[in-house]
Amino acid sequence: MADTQRVAIVGGTGYAGAELLRLLAGHPEAEVVAVTSRGDAGTPVAEAYPQLRGVIDLEFSVPEAATFADCDVVFFATPHAAAMHDVPALLAAGKRVIDLSADFRLRDPALWARWYGVAHACPELIERAVYGLPELNRKAIAGADLVACPGCYPTAVVLGFKPLIDAGLVDVSTLVADAKTGVSGAGKSLKPGFLFAEMNESFKAYGVDGHRHLPEIRQVLGDLARGDVGLTFVPHLVPMIRGIHATLYAQLADRVDLQAVFERAYADEPFVDVLDAGATPETRHVRASNMCRIAVHRPGDGDTAVVLSVIDNLVKGAAGQAVQCFNLMIGAPETRALAAPGPLP
Repeated sequence: MADTQRVAIVGGTGYAGAELLRLLAGHPEAEVVAVTSRGDAGTPVAEAYPQLRGVIDLEFSVPEAATFADCDVVFFATPHAAAMHDVPALLAAGKRVIDLSADFRLRDPALWARWYGVAHACPELIERAVYGLPELNRKAIAGADLVACPGCYPTAVVLGFKPLIDAGLVDVSTLVADAKTGVSGAGKSLKPGFLFAEMNESFKAYGVDGHRHLPEIRQVLGDLARGDVGLTFVPHLVPMIRGIHATLYAQLADRVDLQAVFERAYADEPFVDVLDAGATPETRHVRASNMCRIAVHRPGDGDTAVVLSVIDNLVKGAAGQAVQCFNLMIGAPETRALAAPGPLP
């Protein structure tokens, strides 16, 4: 068993922070010693999250140096462009950092600044960060002190395309990702477009001209393809609380048994489940779990591969993936605190 790690969660009042608390509360090698929130400092965590009453006996605290003095690992569940201001000092103090935001995902600081609207505060640390998708970077994550957890859309899209690209089976210049997300992906923003009366019984695309996850997806798929990829990515907002469904299209360059390709690719992955031929995964089948469920089809026995990839955006797309990385970093079993199936209905 790995040694118990004293952990802090920065930004504990958001949805990803709440999921981190839920997962780490049941982790035998994690002791949550600090949960920060500037706006709620001094308020009991269980007051914000009654489901943690009797489980987390802490108050929200202010994120300052003294808060993290006795911590081994610091999770950032903050908005983009926040973690990068605090990470240098934490690394210098010997802490390990797992960042759920986008601050260290893109390798090009100029590209990051263009998509996120501000200059990067510590571009010298970008190369030090390991992209936290275990199915790609398991060994590097285990030895990292700074992990950049992937976005939720990139997780679903990359895991769906990866076997096809790795096997050289598709034209990477014409990839299409049509993805849908639940409204929790937008956080707790009080914006008209996310109100119940606006969301319910409706369905819409957004970010068609460019979504912040687009350069991240292109970067990772380009690494897999060892060159540039052509990707059309269109996200949609659907009236459900959580979940992502990515429908992926690729033109086949070779006719092989796609089912066998996917089953081989993910045979040893604890959190990727390749469904039987002809199956169609549903977002409710991964709710509150760290599993990505995938099905691959070739409609009409034609030349187009269609991959269906579903995850919970708050778990495999955020907090669960962060805990998966945490397990690798501390030498615990990768499935620790993540093995329980999700609820149904």
